[in-house]
Amino acid sequence: MTYDLSDSSDPEDELFEHYRFVVDRGQSPMRLDHYLKHHVSNVSRNRIQNGIDAEAIRVNDRAVKASYRIKPADVITLALPNPPRNPDIIAENIALDIIYEDDELLIVNKPAGMVVHPAVGHWSGTLVNALVYHLQNLPTHRNGDIRPGLVHRIDKDTSGLLVVAKTDFAMTFLAKQFYDHTIERTYYALVWGDLKENAGTITGYVGRNVRDRKLMDVFDDPEKGKHAVTHYTVLERFRYVNLIKCNLETGRTHQIRVHFKHQKHPLFGDADYGGDKILKGNTSGTYKSFAQNALDLLPRQALHAKSLGFVHPKTRLWVQFESELPTDFVECLQKWRAFASE
Repeated sequence: MTYDLSDSSDPEDELFEHYRFVVDRGQSPMRLDHYLKHHVSNVSRNRIQNGIDAEAIRVNDRAVKASYRIKPADVITLALPNPPRNPDIIAENIALDIIYEDDELLIVNKPAGMVVHPAVGHWSGTLVNALVYHLQNLPTHRNGDIRPGLVHRIDKDTSGLLVVAKTDFAMTFLAKQFYDHTIERTYYALVWGDLKENAGTITGYVGRNVRDRKLMDVFDDPEKGKHAVTHYTVLERFRYVNLIKCNLETGRTHQIRVHFKHQKHPLFGDADYGGDKILKGNTSGTYKSFAQNALDLLPRQALHAKSLGFVHPKTRLWVQFESELPTDFVECLQKWRAFASE
């Protein structure tokens, strides 16, 4: 039997466990669920069943039932959700902007400035602290095992939509869609400069910056990063900045931010990638005062997760959710519109 568990430093990729087995040639016929129970450590029978039902566990790249009897040389792949576990997370009564909720999931509109998951320097006040409080009466939160069903993340200073699973099956079903890149994610961003094309696609391998591990970079070498694809459309042009819409084909850390930095069009206000300085236009006089005032209105990267679309785990129908731009983003855009019209 061969076995592989992929390892990644990409925070979104860390939300999944990837396994691949090639069944030994001497293996006698055995039910798939029984085989996996003996060959995958720390995975409950319930997680295995959820994975099979959600088609996140496949044999020879086909969806099968738990009763499928494995044969020698069968290739078994698993893409199971692996949410961070921390029984010490404190439930905090923090107001959440929940735009939709049912028995399977909820959609939250995260404000800029809120960290998604507790980490060093941010052990409280996070989205997860708020979710633990909101979901603490769910039967899935048993025996002190607190696992808010996060299957993706957005940066602290990025605003917008996140989907949160409320059941183990919903978690597995949604995670499979993220893993397959079938989730539709649309972001609005304001970038420095006037893009040459009205629409385009940016590709490149996104990996850790060699000088600062907190930042990302774009490489030509696949050994240095993960394949990343961002599609964009210009929505409005304001001479020195453009409002764009981005659709993610992949979900890498800082993907939009680092892709446009690599294109020499960093996001407006993005301190990590140089966008918090006046990069286009005069750096003195009336324009300097105007541009600095616009940066002060939006003292973060101008990036908002605008919409989210996916197949619902219960109805198996496509659902789509939209959010409005936050106030700071709107006020900054209004300022640039007024400037452009003059």
